[in-house]
Amino acid sequence: MKKNKILKIAAVVLLIVTTAFITRMYTVKEILGNNRDFGKVILMEDYLKENYLYNKEIKEENLETGILKGLVAGLEDPYSQYLTKDEMKKLQEQTTGKFQGIGVIISPAEDGTVTVISPIKGSPADGAGLESGDKILKINGKDFNAEKIEEASKEMRGEAGSTVDLLVLKKKSLKTEEVSIKRDEIKIDSVIKNKIGDIGYIGITMFDEDTGKDFVKVLDELTKENVKGIILDMRGNPGGVVDSAVEIGDAILPKGTFVTLKNNKNEIIDEYKLDENYNNIKMVVLVNEGSASASEILAGAISDLHRAKIVGKTTYGKGVVQNVIGLPDGDGLKLTISEYYTPSGKSINKKGVKPDVEVELPEDIKGIGVDYKDTDTQLKKAIEMIEK
Repeated sequence: MKKNKILKIAAVVLLIVTTAFITRMYTVKEILGNNRDFGKVILMEDYLKENYLYNKEIKEENLETGILKGLVAGLEDPYSQYLTKDEMKKLQEQTTGKFQGIGVIISPAEDGTVTVISPIKGSPADGAGLESGDKILKINGKDFNAEKIEEASKEMRGEAGSTVDLLVLKKKSLKTEEVSIKRDEIKIDSVIKNKIGDIGYIGITMFDEDTGKDFVKVLDELTKENVKGIILDMRGNPGGVVDSAVEIGDAILPKGTFVTLKNNKNEIIDEYKLDENYNNIKMVVLVNEGSASASEILAGAISDLHRAKIVGKTTYGKGVVQNVIGLPDGDGLKLTISEYYTPSGKSINKKGVKPDVEVELPEDIKGIGVDYKDTDTQLKKAIEMIEK
């Protein structure tokens, strides 16, 4: 099976080309100061520095970031973006599904506090006894509130083995506790295994670098447990690493084309093929409006190859692929470079994948998945179809 790490850092030659472009842009800007286009940038920069009320607070790096972000924003493409060093690091964490910290999911609460949604199972935060509803008041002696949620998250991350000190208001006792937690590498599980009676359930929350192999492992386990079928739940899955979707497709789909990528000249730049070996266990796939990108690639191939019925709502409709190029200072560029087509040659960009069986969820539903199987009408339909 052909591999192509689409969301990996680009090759050195691309880095050199991009660096040359950035360097040339600033050189031309300096040489052609009176040029109408670059002149506007220089004129505005000089005017800001001369007249802005707080001009002593102007930082050159912020102006440069603003120019670069504006340049890419001019494409009017919601998926293309200039990435700062911090944004680049976060993107890399998302594609690997790993980061270093204490492993706690936090959210701004209505009372203005930083509130624990849940600790990640098996993480240092879980081991230290943090629970849903606890309030984090201080981190390393610094006060944090809901308006500083990003700063709070950043403060708790750090090198594995280092320590972070928290002042926590416990939900149950309403007493404050000082907690010292040693950071570690955190892995977010993107594959959820469960069973509903004798039916297997696999939820995929996102596609990171390990999702493919984790899915294959869980699929093999459920098959050996002699389940009568599998419900594959990709509802709310925003996508991620395309290679992982290909790996899953190779495990459950017959021989053929999985997905084709075409560039701005309508040329095929990549074509993923499936081999003849696959697990043909009975399957139903769940999708909704939050299923996007790589999850749509997989759902589209499953539909086109008539491998399983799709249940739920029409997917988001993100049928384009972005490449990420690393720049010399740790920043980067995420750029839409191609559009993908399903095995039958259909583009689903801005259209989505339509389900074979459309099912609405109740307006007052509190959640989806196995824990809410009594009210999750889409899951109930999938169970019914497996039973038949």
